[in-house]
Amino acid sequence: MAGGSSTLHTPKQRKRVEAETPTTMKRAKDGSAFTKCEACKKDIHVGLIDMHDCGMDSKIKMNLEAQVVEKVTEVKKPEKKRAASSTQKERKSKKEKKGRDSNKRKRPPTAFFLYMEDFRKEFKEANPDNKSVALVAKEGGVKWKSMTDEEKNPYLDKAADLKAEYDKAENDVENEEVKEEDDTEEKGVEKDNRESENEEE
Repeated sequence: MAGGSSTLHTPKQRKRVEAETPTTMKRAKDGSAFTKCEACKKDIHVGLIDMHDCGMDSKIKMNLEAQVVEKVTEVKKPEKKRAASSTQKERKSKKEKKGRDSNKRKRPPTAFFLYMEDFRKEFKEANPDNKSVALVAKEGGVKWKSMTDEEKNPYLDKAADLKAEYDKAENDVENEEVKEEDDTEEKGVEKDNRESENEEE
């Protein structure tokens, strides 16, 4: 082989050395890490001023070094994220509750939830010592999936009836609100008319 040895050179493993974190950092007078060179009009990192060369070496270096101020700063380690405190959770729940209307009716349960009401009773009778809610829900879900459409029909029909009642009640409430708004607008118009008549007299 021309000009080389036949053995392979493997790189040597390097030892890792912990570098000491500097307690002082060079900053410009305004606190930034960069300063402007007056000769070349370039932003130069304050730590690299010693290596900057733009033609007027000595004058510029002296000028730039005069602008540098050393500040003692503490190097902060990133803090580990902690779980949200209970006060933050309370704040979130209060915000969510403010948006809800207390007069609004609850939505009707779906066919699956109607089925689960019956299933919980059956499961509790069969397993009175079981306290696991997760186990009851899991068993109920498995049984619901294995049921045929004919077995699900009573629950589907009942859910449809409850949904229809809910929709009808919601429409009635909306109609009442619209009527109340119309009544208040009419009263406002009548009041304005009376005021304008009184002004004319």
